[in-house]
Amino acid sequence: MHEQKSSYGYEELLTCGRGELFGPGNAQLPVPPMLMFDRITDISETGGDHGKGSIRAEFDIRPDLWFFGCHFIGDPVMPGCLGLDALWQMSGFYLGWLGEPGKGRAISTGEVKFTGMITPKNKLLEYGVDFKRVMRGRLVLCIGNGWVKADGETVFTASDLRVAVFKENAA
Repeated sequence: MHEQKSSYGYEELLTCGRGELFGPGNAQLPVPPMLMFDRITDISETGGDHGKGSIRAEFDIRPDLWFFGCHFIGDPVMPGCLGLDALWQMSGFYLGWLGEPGKGRAISTGEVKFTGMITPKNKLLEYGVDFKRVMRGRLVLCIGNGWVKADGETVFTASDLRVAVFKENAA
């Protein structure tokens, strides 16, 4: 069992990406360039808007990030799907952090609303997921609402993010 901390730095996220943090066959983050945050600033089993837990993370925006060069030439914008993926990544990390065995997989999301853009001019992204339901029986699944802020301003929200963990040969 891993040490359950309330925050994780970049190097610790990389150990999760290598499958070392929660152990072989359990929740793993992607590694760069698909890892969409640099640190987890807070993770709690009891916090959030619904009292069922929450997770917060940050991503330092640099003009040389891989997606700005191709999305779009002359009009660089971070693809919204990458922000959504960050919220799914965080939700899967949360299930691993709770000690639930298995590989994390995004299942679905409800409504996604874009109210702004992330460009190379931005400095800091903040992400949050507030869990509404965490099922820990035969099916291990979390459902939460997430948001992305660029330099303190909300640029998009996603409702009913669903991530589950699956044991080998069970999916």
